[in-house]
Amino acid sequence: MRALYSLLLCVVLLACGEKKKDDSKLYLPASNGNLNTLSVVVDNILWEDNVGENIRNIFASPLNGLATDEPMFNMKQIPPQVFDGFAARSRIVVKIEKGSEAPSTKILNDVLAKPQTVAVITGKTNQEIIAQLKESKDKIIDAFNKEEIKEKLRRINKSLLADEEMENKLGITIDIPTAYKIGKAEDDFFWIRKSLTNTKTMDLMLYEVPITTISKGDSTIVDIVKMRDGITKTKIPGEDDIYMAVEDAYAPSMFKTIVDNKPAYEVRGLWEMKGFTMGGPFITYAIEDKINNRYLIADGYVYAPSLEKRDYIFELESMIKSIKIK
Repeated sequence: MRALYSLLLCVVLLACGEKKKDDSKLYLPASNGNLNTLSVVVDNILWEDNVGENIRNIFASPLNGLATDEPMFNMKQIPPQVFDGFAARSRIVVKIEKGSEAPSTKILNDVLAKPQTVAVITGKTNQEIIAQLKESKDKIIDAFNKEEIKEKLRRINKSLLADEEMENKLGITIDIPTAYKIGKAEDDFFWIRKSLTNTKTMDLMLYEVPITTISKGDSTIVDIVKMRDGITKTKIPGEDDIYMAVEDAYAPSMFKTIVDNKPAYEVRGLWEMKGFTMGGPFITYAIEDKINNRYLIADGYVYAPSLEKRDYIFELESMIKSIKIK
């Protein structure tokens, strides 16, 4: 009987300990920071040496699909001794720990604030730390990007566009802020626009194509570019045979990704206006919807000469990644 009581006591204590550990995150302060701004917690000497150089090369590398060199993340370096209080509440953090521990990379959530993603890279030498950075960079960037999209969508959801008719026709839900207006609505094509100034805009096209439109293989990106050029030429033509097309001089890049737990192709590149001096970046997602025998296409593009465009493309990306197919 005494053994049974002891066992029950251990179970209760363990349960209380687990509950206390889980509840502790409820009392974390809110995270802070501008979107796509990365705090790098690293010693000044390492920051100024080859470790810092590799961090900058990885996380401040130019974002794909922009005509100008805009960094993937803005960065601010914080020495470990002052990483406390408000500074420790940054939403995305890279923390470099050089010491006696074996080289490793850990991605932690809600460590000192909520929501928060922290990548902790450890190593005994600079070379070990750099090797960890290079080996884990894709995983770390993906974790940071997901955190920032989640934050962007939280802000977007404060005021959503009433777009039920469009959602019902396309069989989807999507989070679009009220700053956008539906400029064109057809049975299978929708053009949503946001004015930045009188002459600068952000646009999102949503439409569907038969699943046979895009082949899987070496010609996938060719099919997507051909599809996009056909849509922009016929659905949003300009005057006097002026129309939008993917810019020939800049080869678009393509990646495989996941949207709404479905395989998708992501294409980034530049568009131009044939017959007129206009252009800018675009981002196209082709989401495979086998149940409905189609690809759902979400295509965002920006016209904002003289302005940096990274954050505009990021906003379009966030909206697209909110898509759920009914």
